[in-house]
This record gives sequence, structure tokens and C-alpha cells, in this order.
Amino acid sequence: MSRRPRRNHAPAFKAKVALDALKGDQTIVELSQRYQVHPNQITEWKKQLLERAADVFSKDRKPEQGPSVKELHAKIGQLSMENDFLSGALGRIGDASARK
Repeated sequence: MSRRPRRNHAPAFKAKVALDALKGDQTIVELSQRYQVHPNQITEWKKQLLERAADVFSKDRKPEQGPSVKELHAKIGQLSMENDFLSGALGRIGDASARK
């Protein structure tokens, strides 16, 4: 029996399936057959929807942002200095062992 490849579902599809599961018109098994998704996956999407539903209506929600460009440039500078230092130290170690 061959396994089918892993599928990535769009967020809109997940929301649609989870909302249908919340309606309760059909059982989870019927929904899984209809959408061709495992019942455990539908249950998980339904659980995630219920947990995060309040976030939709919160006003003081901040958009998630990664580190700023300034922080990234600082980190690049730090790493390049460390790299230069270590490559110099490695060069000195190689020269000392060659003299023996």
C-alpha cells in the first residue's frame, strides 16, 4: 500500500473545514470523507480555531515582526568580527604546530 504525499492545505481551506465542524450539521467522519482529510486533522483545526477566535476581535493586537534591520546589521558585524578573530587564532595555532 503506497502512501500519498504530504499535502499542504491553505489557511482558507482549514478555516472552512473547521467552521463546518463547528456547525455540527455533519459528523467529523462525514466531513473527513467529504474533504478527504483525516478526522484527527479536522479535530485539530477545530481546536485551533476555538483557541484563536478571540484574537480576531482584539484591538491591541500587534503585528508580529521579526528583528529590525538595525539589529540584524549589528549581529552580522558581531559575527564577522568573531569569524575574523577565530580565523586569525586558527592561523597562529597552525603556525605553532608547523614549527615543532
